[in-house]
Amino acid sequence: MRASTPHGRRRNNNQVELQHPGHGEEEGGIGGSMADTGGRPEVSLATVRSPGHPAASTTAAAAADPGHADTGQEKPTVESAQPANGAAPMGECGTEYRGLPDGDAGGPMPSSARTVSMIPLIFLIFYEVSGGPFGIEDSVGAAGPLLAIIGFLVLPVIWSIPEALITAELGAMFPENGGYVVWVASALGPYWGFQQGWMKWLSGVIDNALYPVLFLDYLKSGVPALGGGAPRAFAVVGLTAVLTLLNYRGLTVVGWVAICLGVFSLLPFFVMGLIALPKLRPARWLVIDLHNVDWNLYLNTLFWNLNYWDSISTLAGEVKNPGKTLPKALFYAVIFVVVAYLYPLLAGTGAVPLDRGQWTDGYFAHIAKLLGGAWLMWWVQSAAALSNMGMFVAEMSSDSYQLLGMAERGMLPSFFAARSRYGTPLAGILFSASGVLLLSMMSFQEIVAAENFLYCFGMLLEFVAFILHRVRRPDAARPYRVPLGTAGCVAMLVPPTALITVVLALSTLKVAVVSLGAVAMGLVLQPALRFVEKKRWLRFSVNPDLPEIGVIRPPAAPDEPLVP
Repeated sequence: MRASTPHGRRRNNNQVELQHPGHGEEEGGIGGSMADTGGRPEVSLATVRSPGHPAASTTAAAAADPGHADTGQEKPTVESAQPANGAAPMGECGTEYRGLPDGDAGGPMPSSARTVSMIPLIFLIFYEVSGGPFGIEDSVGAAGPLLAIIGFLVLPVIWSIPEALITAELGAMFPENGGYVVWVASALGPYWGFQQGWMKWLSGVIDNALYPVLFLDYLKSGVPALGGGAPRAFAVVGLTAVLTLLNYRGLTVVGWVAICLGVFSLLPFFVMGLIALPKLRPARWLVIDLHNVDWNLYLNTLFWNLNYWDSISTLAGEVKNPGKTLPKALFYAVIFVVVAYLYPLLAGTGAVPLDRGQWTDGYFAHIAKLLGGAWLMWWVQSAAALSNMGMFVAEMSSDSYQLLGMAERGMLPSFFAARSRYGTPLAGILFSASGVLLLSMMSFQEIVAAENFLYCFGMLLEFVAFILHRVRRPDAARPYRVPLGTAGCVAMLVPPTALITVVLALSTLKVAVVSLGAVAMGLVLQPALRFVEKKRWLRFSVNPDLPEIGVIRPPAAPDEPLVP
């Protein structure tokens, strides 16, 4: 954390000296860059100022005498404390992200300290979302070739592209590691921002619990001892520890690991497609039986393989020139992911006679053996195993930096904001790794269904936040803007919202009960943390380098519409 910031000078007692807004800036307005704001007080999300409360003015005398202020009121501190006069408790007012940066050096981290460039970012997004065609086989087993192909053509249009567009606009608009947590907190208030963070983090950890299990599933055919018992348990712990160490060493390491693993994981499918060309029978792609479709498995498989585009937003604070780099990387990644699914799907279903019962997780390795021999099968199996490693390190990076971003906004205790000597969030990495180990005993189907359920709730909050930002702040500076008006954005979100409704409706009772129980935990956890903060049992603080989230309007009355 820097000792001096555009928002104020840090003092030895952890206070920040507050400065007047810059000349020509309207009260409550939106600045172009942090340097242009003239300085604004950094305020904990737990203690935001009420509308109309003037910024404190400080002088050299005030610096010498911390108790003095021109307004006669006590200055807020970066470290959390009791709300001052006029302050509103967390979650009681709508909020706005003020002092929005633009240009190359936006956000809390100086441009020179940002480490993630375009190519590593594309591969990180690829592994956040996909990791390759491993796991899409169930779509053919559940619905047949034609519906599987249609699904991977249509679902990106109605789900992946809208989610990527929202991530591009809001991620460039809020280039910090809080990502979607800050989007929601700025639109709906810090209480709902915390709920978003809780559901998304839990969904991400559940998702990450899959990858050590899948890695060992691909290896157990060659090492039967890994199929269960103590050897498998020790292997899960050991593998999690090794991959966690990669995350600890920094995003530069993770980015290059993602590139190398991505190239290695996709090459065998490129070769398999070339070998399959003479054997393709296009009529095999058209097979369909609507009376024999497992819609729950089909939709969950498609949804699981085409979501999590927003996860990269929690790394926005580490991206070089995020206003330009993030939207471009998302554009290229959408094309990359869709091609990486359709190419092997068309090759496998078109070159091999259909046996839907065989189309389950790992069947691409068998297709590779039929088409190219044992050498290609082993290559696909090795690629699948290593791809799971790539997805693990990418997901853990997103999850751990999200916790760092929440701590920098005062939503979590300050120890989550501490960085290792490699610049990585050590506490977030350890917490995420612990969650993975606790959840790795669940079955594959239960993990996928539970994470989809939680993910859907989080996406609904993101949709609401996106529209509210368009309605309430249409003229705010946006480095990237979805090329639609507000009505067009609402229309764009109708199909994804319908899909979410269907996925939730098809969930089993067990998954619904467990997932809703997890949501209820978040509703209680946030007030509990505020109580801990009030009692000062743990330290909470706001990073003074971050632009302020201030109050734009008093809380709506029960009968008042949410959007004016």
